[in-house]
Amino acid sequence: MPGDKLLRAFLINTMRKLLKLTPILACLLFGFTFFQEPIRKLPEVDVKTLDGKLVKSNSVLNKNGLTVINFWATWCKPCVLELNTIKELYGDWKKETNVKIIAVSIDDSRNISKVGPMANGKGWEYDILLDPNGDFKRSLNVNNIPHTFLVNDKGEILWQHNSFAPGDEDELFEIIKKFTPKP
Repeated sequence: MPGDKLLRAFLINTMRKLLKLTPILACLLFGFTFFQEPIRKLPEVDVKTLDGKLVKSNSVLNKNGLTVINFWATWCKPCVLELNTIKELYGDWKKETNVKIIAVSIDDSRNISKVGPMANGKGWEYDILLDPNGDFKRSLNVNNIPHTFLVNDKGEILWQHNSFAPGDEDELFEIIKKFTPKP
């Protein structure tokens, strides 16, 4: 019958089209499993300590655990709020996970003299580094601050977060615990 031939031709044509789409659909459905983003390494960039000594960015990592690297500035209220919030928890975090926190100031030459006094006045026990030319910031594509990275002892970036709202410190600690090697 003519209707059966048309239906059969339609079905065959439709099946051919679906078979052509199968690899594309498989990539979309399973692509995240098979095509994972490679692990990014922390770049080796010159930064300064508060006393003006040049050090390589990857030389200050925690050799026995994880390192939190937080980009901030003295004029950034959410940055200061985040670092103050974490300050209250840092002692417990170190005891439980051996994490090290490094606060990298992106203040320019006009404000760089305010960094040390602010950190001391706030009682921050973090390592403070200076990135006045923004080389370290640019190498990690940091566009907004605060911007926080979690890095392992091999220099591999495990996690990052942009901005701060109260409660983000709890998420950060959960991530730190997740990646802390078990004894």
